[in-house]
Parts: sequence; C-alpha cells; structure tokens
Amino acid sequence: MSLLPSSLSTARSCTPSRSPARGFTLLELLVVMVIIGLLAGYVGPKFFGQIGKSEVKATRAQIDALAKALDQYRLDVGRYPTTEQGLAVLVAKPADEPRWAGPYLAKAVPKDPWHNDYQYRSPGEHGEYDLLSLGRDGRPGGEGEDADLTSW
Repeated sequence: MSLLPSSLSTARSCTPSRSPARGFTLLELLVVMVIIGLLAGYVGPKFFGQIGKSEVKATRAQIDALAKALDQYRLDVGRYPTTEQGLAVLVAKPADEPRWAGPYLAKAVPKDPWHNDYQYRSPGEHGEYDLLSLGRDGRPGGEGEDADLTSW
C-alpha cells in the first residue's frame, strides 16, 4: 500500500502546470490608443510646420544660386538676360549672344519646391532684374507659406 501514494505524487509532478493565458484588456488598449493619439496631435503639426519652413529655405537657396548664375552671365555678356530670354539662357546658348560662355547652371533651370516656375523680369522694378517665386499658392501676394519669395 505504500506504492499507491508514491505513484500518485509522481504522476502529479510530471504533468505540466497550466497557467491561464493573459492578454490586454480593452481598457488597456484604449488607454494606449489615447496616448498615441495625443502624441500624434502634439508632434504632427510641429513636424509638418517644419516641412513648410524647409521649402521656404530651399526656395531662398535656389534664388541665391540663380542670382549668382545671372551675375556670371552678366560678366560674360555685359548685361542681364532680357525678360523674353528668361532664365533659359543660363543653360542654353542663345543664337544672338557670341560672348555667352555658359552653361551657368549644372542642370536645367529648377522649379521652386511647389513645382512652379521662377518669375524673371529684366529690367526689374526693384533692381536690374526681379527674380521671384510666387510661393505655395502660385499667385502674387499671400502670407506665410503662400507669400512671394524674392531676390530683393
């Protein structure tokens, strides 16, 4: 009879103990979702605001690069391109310019970050030429990111 209790104890110790599976409750999931939503609401506008600022900085850098190319053109030819010639003379030789020594830009004339052409006028109202981007909205005037960015 002494075998009976020892065999029972051995059988109990060999069977694996099962712990109940535990998952997340609905309340825990909702709390996490609310926290993620609050973070996105706080960080999102700041992040997208930075994108607009970087487009403005890129536009200013492109206007400066175009202005330097226009100055180099003037040194070679003796004058700035006419409004009719436009910025295209910075990359392609016009037929009537024997002193053209370009190209003055490594690539094609860039568009502004909003995919609009830069506006060029010579003679300009604010100097020997006016070079500007019409901003995000592509129309004259505006405020914020829609404001015109100019060379003067």
